[in-house]
Parts: sequence; structure tokens; C-alpha cells
Amino acid sequence: MKILICGNLGYVGPMVCRHIKSVFPDSDLTGLDTGYFASRITQFGRIGDTYCDVQIYKDIRDVSQEFFYNFDAVVVLSAISNDPMGNKFEKVTNEINYLALKNLIEPFVTLPNKRLVFASSCSMYGSTEGNARKEIDGLNPLTAYARSKVALEQVLKKCKLGPYTTATSLRFATACGMSDRLRLDLVLNDFVASAILKNKIDILSDGSPWRPLINVNDMARAIEWAILRDESVGSAYLAINTGSNKWNYQVSELAIAVADSIPNCEVSINTEASKDKRSYKVNFDLYESLAPNHLPISTLQSTINELVEGINQVKNLINQDFRSSDFMRLHILESHLISKRLSNELRWLI
Repeated sequence: MKILICGNLGYVGPMVCRHIKSVFPDSDLTGLDTGYFASRITQFGRIGDTYCDVQIYKDIRDVSQEFFYNFDAVVVLSAISNDPMGNKFEKVTNEINYLALKNLIEPFVTLPNKRLVFASSCSMYGSTEGNARKEIDGLNPLTAYARSKVALEQVLKKCKLGPYTTATSLRFATACGMSDRLRLDLVLNDFVASAILKNKIDILSDGSPWRPLINVNDMARAIEWAILRDESVGSAYLAINTGSNKWNYQVSELAIAVADSIPNCEVSINTEASKDKRSYKVNFDLYESLAPNHLPISTLQSTINELVEGINQVKNLINQDFRSSDFMRLHILESHLISKRLSNELRWLI
């Protein structure tokens, strides 16, 4: 099987490449990435990207439709991937996350015997109250990032898929856990880093917002399931919440769980903060019924433990002011811009 992983040099990609090669050892695995974050390595062992048989450095906006046709399965991780980046680069977010991918995906899924796996997001539920959101519930995207995910899902929903082709939108919960390219602009990762480096966790909100979480290794297992899935499991096109009902937490609960794992760690909640509009619980019943052999196996405690171990190994690379460091993806892009390596359209200049 020829498999393409788009966006494989970010936070999720290395873990996906390693896992996919382990479960499909005879596959021909290609990685494609423009390389914004490729140098931010936090691993002393073998990097997950090295499991690719071929690595291509290219902006997804410059990839041809014909290139996609060469693959049996395409996994789309490529994205301007969080709210701070999406807010600052809203136009580019739309170009990369929606327009470029739409141009590539629409014709690809009309071909026979193809597998398309799109890394979507539960953030499209935005702000909700009451019951956990199911796939049939209304969407309320509040950011450029979330709106781009909704827009591409709508494209896929309207496509007439080729014979024996499946397309799966995995609406992932918020990612967390250790990676070969660690990000600290994710809620649980941020809390563990803060606990280790400062012995204090500062919650910037009032702590009440709800977030579903998923360990990055369980994201890789879900992608495996989506590659294997045929149209009898769900439908030819399927948008599915991907995570675990056990992993819906309020932000304050996450902070307390981390503090309990780090000696002498305090938790500070900003009781004066305005209410975070992004708050949503998510229902993962459909994923549990369709993917019983690929359900998340990590727990909150095991994920905290792996982050503690991993961050301690590289903490000499992280200063206490990590929220202003290159471990926050927005700061990496800003550094590229200041150094004239990237244009304002986030295209390489040198």
C-alpha cells in the first residue's frame, strides 16, 4: 500500500509515521511537509519521520492533484494548527487548511479504491452547554481554525466518492502527550511544563471550560482504523468524533491532576478572567461502537507521566518563560518572519 502523510513534520506527524509503519510494515510511506517546525526536535532516539521511505519538502499549496493520485491512502494532517496562529494568519489559514486541501481532495476521492483520512477537530463544536455533542448536533466554530475544518468537511460530504473509496473526517479531541516535536501550546502539555519548571500552574481562565482530550499515540491508532475502514463500517464518507467519553475534563480538573503528580506544585486560577467561549463536552459513542479495537488506551495519568518523563529529559532546552518560547507554534512562525525566512503569506523566502 502506498500511503502519503501530509504534514508529517509537526507535533502529530512523527507519532503517526512511526505507528503506521509498524502496523503496515510493507507499505511505501511518503511524508510531505513544508518544514515550518521540522527543526524543533525533542527526542534523543529515532525520530518518527525516519520511518518514511520518502520525505518531500513542499508547501501543500503547491502540490498537484496528479501527485495525490499516486497513493492508495492519503492522511491529511497539514494545517495552520491552532487558534493563536489562525487568528494572526486568518487568510493563510483559509488558503492552507481549506482552499489548497479542497483542490487536492475533491478529485482524489472520486477515484476508485482510495482511502482519505482527514484530521478534523472537535473544536468545531465551539461553545455548548448541556449534553455532550454528538455528530448529528449543530456546529458552532468560533475560530479560523475551526471554521476551516467545518468548510472542508462540507466539501467531503458533498463529494461523490469513487467505488470502494472511503473518506473519514476524524474529529479529534484536543491533542496531548509527548512527541518527537513537542508542543507546549496545548492545555495538558502546558500544565505539565509549568508544574515542572515553575512548581506552579497558572490557569488563564476561570478553570470552568470543558475540553475533551486524546493522547497523540491514540490519534495515530485512530488513523490506522480509518485507513483500514471500508464503507460497511459507518458509510463511505464518515465524520466521527474521535476520543473517549472518559476524557472529557474541565480545565481546572486537568490542572489539579497534574499538580497531584508533581511535588510541591500549586494551582492558581484566575477567578477574575472572562469566561472562555470555547467550552464543549463531546460524545464518542459512535467511535466506540465502530472502532472497538482502536479505542484510546492511554489514561490521563499515563499521559501526565509520559509528559513528566519526556519534559524532564529536555528541560534544559526549555526556560521558565516557555509560553514565549519556540515550544509555542506561533512563536516559531514569528521567528521565521522576523528573520525573513518566511513571507507574510508563510511562504519560504530563503
